[in-house]
Amino acid sequence: MTGTGTSALVLGGGGITGIAWELGILTGLARAGVDLTDTDVVVGTSAGSVVGAQLGSDWSLEDLYAAQLEPPDAELGGRMSRVAALKLVPPYVLPGTDRQKLARVGRVARAAHAPGSVDREAVIRARLPAHAWPDRDLRITAVDAVSGEFTVFTRGSGVDLVSAVAASCAVPTVWPPVEVGGRTYVDGGMRSTANVDVAAGAARVVVLAPLPRSFSRRTSIRAQLEGIGPRAWSVVTPDADALTAFGKNLLDPSRRTVAAEAGLRQAADHVERLRGVWEA
Repeated sequence: MTGTGTSALVLGGGGITGIAWELGILTGLARAGVDLTDTDVVVGTSAGSVVGAQLGSDWSLEDLYAAQLEPPDAELGGRMSRVAALKLVPPYVLPGTDRQKLARVGRVARAAHAPGSVDREAVIRARLPAHAWPDRDLRITAVDAVSGEFTVFTRGSGVDLVSAVAASCAVPTVWPPVEVGGRTYVDGGMRSTANVDVAAGAARVVVLAPLPRSFSRRTSIRAQLEGIGPRAWSVVTPDADALTAFGKNLLDPSRRTVAAEAGLRQAADHVERLRGVWEA
C-alpha cells in the first residue's frame, strides 16, 4: 500500500446477501490490483463483522469468495416479517437520547426472544474459518440490549471472537440477543448500518455498505464521514443488479451466490476511484 497515514476498511451490515456481496466486491477489486484487505483497521457491523473476521483467517479472498458459490445447504436463513419490522419503528421515533432509543430496541429484542434461545454462536462458528482474533486491528460493533450502550469489541476486549460476531449479528426480532461476559447484546447495525465513526483517526477510509440508508441523519454514513474527516474516502453501495440479486429478503441463503457474483461484477466500476483513495 502506498500513501501515508492509516487506512480503514469499513464493512456494513446487510444479512447473508450482504456478506456475499462484500466478498464479491473485495475479490473483484483484488483481481484488478486494489487489495482493500491490506489495511490498518477493519470495522465490522453485523454482516460486516462476519466478513471482517473471515479476512483475518488464513483463507485467501479467492477461497472466501468460492465458498459463497457453494450450495448453502448448511446456512441457516431467516426473515424479518413486516409486523416484526414495524415493532422497531416506535423505539426510534419516540423522544429520547440515542442511548435511550437503543435501549428500547433492546427491550423489543428481548421480548421477541429470550437471550440464547437459539445457538447463534454455532451458526457463526460455522461461517468463520478461524475462531481466534486475528493479528490486526479488527473492531466489531454491537449494542447493549439493556442499557443501549454502543460497544466496540476488539482483540483486547477479552471477548471470544465468535461471541463478538454473534452479538453484532443478533438482528432484533429475527435472532435472539447474545450474552457476552454477563451482558446481553444485539446487532451493531441498530445504531448505524456501518458505524463509520469507529474508524476515527484513519486518513483513508473505504466503506462497503449493502444497506446505505440510516435511522437518522446523525448516524448516516455521510454524517459520520464528515465527523471523522479522513483525507480520502469512498463509499460503495449496491447497484441495481446487486439489489435485484439481494431480492426482498437479505437473510435468504438461496440468494448468496447471485449476490456474490453481483459484487464481483460491480467491483469493476470502482477500481480506479478506490485505487485513488487507497493510494492518496
